[in-house]
Amino acid sequence: MKPNKPVSLLLAGLFALLPALAGADTLERVRSNNAFTMGYLPDLAPFTSGEGGKASGYAIEICQKIAERVQAGLGLTDMQANYKALSLGKVVEAIKAGEVDLFCSPTPETLEHRKSVSFSRPVYTAGLSVLVRKDAHPSLVNVLNGEAVHTGPTWRATINQGLASHTFAAIKGGVTEDWVRDKMRKLGVIATLINVDSHEAGVKMVAEGKASAFFSERMLLQNYVQEHAAAGDMMVLERIFEIAPVSMALARGDEDFRLLVDTAISEMYQSGEMELLHTRYFGAPGEMLKILSRVYALP
Repeated sequence: MKPNKPVSLLLAGLFALLPALAGADTLERVRSNNAFTMGYLPDLAPFTSGEGGKASGYAIEICQKIAERVQAGLGLTDMQANYKALSLGKVVEAIKAGEVDLFCSPTPETLEHRKSVSFSRPVYTAGLSVLVRKDAHPSLVNVLNGEAVHTGPTWRATINQGLASHTFAAIKGGVTEDWVRDKMRKLGVIATLINVDSHEAGVKMVAEGKASAFFSERMLLQNYVQEHAAAGDMMVLERIFEIAPVSMALARGDEDFRLLVDTAISEMYQSGEMELLHTRYFGAPGEMLKILSRVYALP
């Protein structure tokens, strides 16, 4: 059956209008203000840091590349690239209100998060690990390291013996909190989980002995131990419990802007620039991360 020519022409005309109609808010706002504003968490080094009042870090450098792409795409010769420090609880509100055009600090994409914001292509593969004191009870360290491996009821009893009656900490409202609660429920572990508002607060709980362990992203934990002298009595265990891609957040329904962001990120992967950036901040990526990088980049 041959398509009706007038209908085909009409549809073609409608599709041609879609890019102009769909989610032009962010780019139009940038054009009108001659400024591109990027939000970030100032205490998430080495991803994003506000030390010295200046935004820096792995994700900030990616955002700088995206800002250059925005400026070139809009033909703005003197566009201002601004950074706005945010608290974790203000991120969604700032994106929805248009206070920031892009949130740089890497965030896990979940169905719950997607009710409020949209996400770019992944910019990093996060690994969930745990921070404990060096004088932590051996039974706790063994279980967290996965060394107490048994089968059947003996295995469950060993796990409970190592984890029960301890206090654990995780960032409030994050996927890590959900993961810890799910594991405690499935294993029947009777322990206490404390929600903290920031990464620094979680580390402090362990340092002061108010929590036996703090679950968070491995690179964040390692960075804290390396950069803070007060963390000398703490250690990050080698075990990685889960891995998850993390992305940058932006306004929902803004496909033109999202395409521009994803283009900049994909080009960084394809050129090898993302690998160099990863090496500079975290060390050379392993073979698995290299494979994931090829998956994350869009052709």
